[in-house]
Amino acid sequence: MSQFDYKATYRRHLPHIQPPGATLFVTYRLAGSIPAEIARQLREEQARIEMRLTQIGDSDERLRQADREQRRMFGKWDKALDSTTCAPFWLRDERIAVLVIESLHYLNNQRYTLEAFCIMPNHVHVVFTPLAKSDGVYYSMANILHSLKRYTALHANQILERQGSFWQDENYDHVVRDEQELNRIVEYVLNNPVLAGLVSSQEEWQWTYRRANS
Repeated sequence: MSQFDYKATYRRHLPHIQPPGATLFVTYRLAGSIPAEIARQLREEQARIEMRLTQIGDSDERLRQADREQRRMFGKWDKALDSTTCAPFWLRDERIAVLVIESLHYLNNQRYTLEAFCIMPNHVHVVFTPLAKSDGVYYSMANILHSLKRYTALHANQILERQGSFWQDENYDHVVRDEQELNRIVEYVLNNPVLAGLVSSQEEWQWTYRRANS
């Protein structure tokens, strides 16, 4: 089985969950966009949480707490990205932002239904629902992120006349539970530049998208 084949759960440095047909809220970031010490602390906290979760005997309760902790850690990673002064901020470059936006739209209706996105200076928020292939198996989150990152990293490095890692090798994510939560998440994504102090209103930030009627 390839690392990009569909799996309901998998982990690399962080755990990832993709139930069949689920809508996902995913954040991927530039390499080096969080100081190494802060990233280490967050990973260690995640490891402690996972150890504690294994000690919960009731499977339903374990799943509930795992879901809650995953969302809490998602918020911590996002806060670290919004507050860091650590370079790079290559997504501020209009050429790079347009490249990333074009890649997100290119896979829309091919591998996923695109609900929303926001291009921040050092990371990307995207909400999408992976589609099923002709054999009924869903496109995996790993497959989708690999395609988005590989294409944009190659061309962004050419634009910037640089070499080396462009994206951090892993994303963080969580499952959208229902329509009500989807609306909250999409609003959060669109409002992220305001919360980060980059603009005073959503309308001032041009690097966002929301699917019509979503």
